[in-house]
This record gives sequence, C-alpha cells and structure tokens, in this order.
Amino acid sequence: MKKIRLKGVLALTCILSFSTQALETLNHYTLEQVVVFSRHGLRAPLASPNSTLGKVTPNQWPQWDTPASYLTTRGGVLESYFGHYFSQWLADNKLLDQKDCPNQNDVYIYTNSLQRTIATGQYFAVGAFPGCTVPVVHKETLGTMDPLFFPVISDDSAEFKQSAINAINNIADSDGVKGLNNKLAHAYQDMSNILNYSQSQNCLTDKQCDFSTLPTKLIIEKGKEPGITGPLRTGTSIADAFILQYYEGAPLQDVAWGKIKSNQQFEQLVAIKENYNTVLFGSPVVAKQVATKLVNYINQSFSENENKPKFTLLVGHDSNVASLFSTIKIKPYQLADQFETTPIGGKVVFQKWRNNQTGEAMMKIEYFYQSTDQIRHLTELNRQNPPHKVTLEMENCPINTLGFCAFSTFKQAMSKATQ
Repeated sequence: MKKIRLKGVLALTCILSFSTQALETLNHYTLEQVVVFSRHGLRAPLASPNSTLGKVTPNQWPQWDTPASYLTTRGGVLESYFGHYFSQWLADNKLLDQKDCPNQNDVYIYTNSLQRTIATGQYFAVGAFPGCTVPVVHKETLGTMDPLFFPVISDDSAEFKQSAINAINNIADSDGVKGLNNKLAHAYQDMSNILNYSQSQNCLTDKQCDFSTLPTKLIIEKGKEPGITGPLRTGTSIADAFILQYYEGAPLQDVAWGKIKSNQQFEQLVAIKENYNTVLFGSPVVAKQVATKLVNYINQSFSENENKPKFTLLVGHDSNVASLFSTIKIKPYQLADQFETTPIGGKVVFQKWRNNQTGEAMMKIEYFYQSTDQIRHLTELNRQNPPHKVTLEMENCPINTLGFCAFSTFKQAMSKATQ
C-alpha cells in the first residue's frame, strides 16, 4: 500500500507564512495579549471487546499502551513540540522573554479536568517553559467535566428541545438527519465492509445487520450533551479510532486492518465524524447554549483596564471548538494537509495587537495546527518548521489584509454572540 498523502486547497489570502507574518506585524504592531483555546492532544480511542466498537466487528482492535481516552505518550511529545514553537513565537513577538521563567502575571494555563486535557496542558508547559514551574489549573475532581468545557443543555423546556431538534435537522440536510444519513450511505457501506460488519456481534447476536439503518434518535436533555444514536454516532467513533491509529504512527497495513487504500477513502470516512461534530454542536440554537460560558470567558479575558495574564491557554475538546466557532460566527475556512476541521491538538489563537502608529487596538484570530503528516511523523516544530496557520474571520468583525479587525468591534461581537 502506498503511503497516504493528504492534499488541501487554501486561498493564499487566508494564510501567512511565519517569516511574512513576523516581518509585517513586528514592524507596525505590538502584541499585547494572547488567549489560546486548544483541543486536547492525541489520545487512545474508546475500543474494547465490550464497547460499542467491539460489537461492530469480529476483528481485534489494536491494543494501546495507554488507557482509553487518555493522552498517549506520542500525544505528549507532540504537545511539547507545540509548546516549544509557541515559546519562540511569543519571544519573537516580544510578548514573553524566552530566557526567563514566566510568572503568574505572564502565563495562565487552565484545562478541563480530564486526564487528556490536563496532560495536554502539562506537556505544553514543559515544551514552552522547560525547567520552569508553571501551574496547570483544573478546577474539578480528575475525571469530572468542568462547566466551562462541558457543552451541555441547560434549558429543559419543550420549546427549546423542539427548536434544537429543528436546528440540528436544518444544518444536517434539507431532509434532516435522515437526508444526511442518505448522503453518507456510501461511506457507511465502505465502513461496514472494512469492519466485516456482517460477522459482528451486532449482526450475529442482535440481528442488526445493516450498519446504515442503526436506529437514529436525537437526544436533547437538560444536563447532558446533545446526542444522537445511529450510524452517524457509531460511525464517528469508528472513524475516530481509525484516524487515531494513523496519527499514532501505526503501520499502514495495521490502520483499519489495512483496508483503507487511498487518501480519498480516508477523507470519506472522516467526513462521517466531521458531519457529526457540525450537526450536533454547530447548529446555532444548540451552539449558543453550550458555548456561552466559554465565549464569555474568552471575551472577559481581554480587557483594556484589568491586569490579565499576557498568555492564557485553555484546553478542551473539538465539541468546544465547533460550538465556539458557530456562536461567534467564524466564516467557513479550510485547513490544508489535514483530515479534520478541528484537528487534534489544534489551537485557536486570539491575539490582541496595538497599532504603533495610531494606537488602535486590533484583534487577530488564527488557527495554529499540525498537519496530518506532522502528527503522524512526530515532526518537531520550531521557527524553521512551524505548524500550519490559517487566519479566521468573524462575520461581525471584518478583517483587513493583515487579518486584523478592530478590537472594539471584536468585543462588541463577542458580547452580542451570547445575548
């Protein structure tokens, strides 16, 4: 099998190289504050004989040396590389001094209270500030979701439930989730073939032998994440397991038991997962409810008057990124050389800059992420080999040619986003 190589298309106006960005911004702007929202790093999948994944195939899932859902050792190394790059980027933009350890007024790292998010913050800190004591804050008992990062429904009214279901169906397809499942039928069939689903426990024991017709139901309940049953949910878990194998560097003949033969096939399978995230967490009605705490936190982290840390790192999940982007109305974007639209370890970087000539405060939002090849090949990140970057734009905060929008406009847009 040939090595899978990924291709992406990206408008040149949406991405700035490290050298170009450094020259343009350092000459005319001063970086004053950065808030980063990061998806956790590479973790082990949820696959065991008694799990949902164990029941959809007679094949043996690979055994990982890391407990299910925990950050892997490789994931830790990748995060330390990301941290190292950020230390150089922050030093080059004169926000932090790379020679000195930061204090609590310089850096604040706050993560969800799960192992994979806490460990992501810890490995990032080691890479960014080696030899320094930088606390990684989590506020709940280990294994408990922090309300800031927990995308749960808070409204138990019948009106909201129906509104949320309508919104999810609207974003899924003109014919709702049913229509989306029909569009994904080819991907489901390919996944079924890869799994040898006809010989699975689901089929042989439970007599459910058509993967694409697994019972589908939308779940909108107070105190729970929005959920869905059926092929979209199960297919997401399976696609997630496949891509994590690939990221972890498994030989290609071992990824999906060697049955993924092309980049196009892999992207088609991952599209199941992408649609799941968009449908459940990207619909405006649901996104606003589950992301309000996070949007307000990021907005309040930027202030003209209060003394805030120069660099804040928040570590959560792809569901947080999807709902955040929907709520603050990030325009459509593309990530070159990546399977995912919210990549593992990807970092949404909110940057407050000051125009040296006019004194005006400006906001710039970029997505820093490792390409699929950088993850798979455990590529070190530094000035000479940076992560990929894409400039993001909010609908209500238009950007100039350098990717800046007025800070005052950004604040207004963030405040209105949750009203």
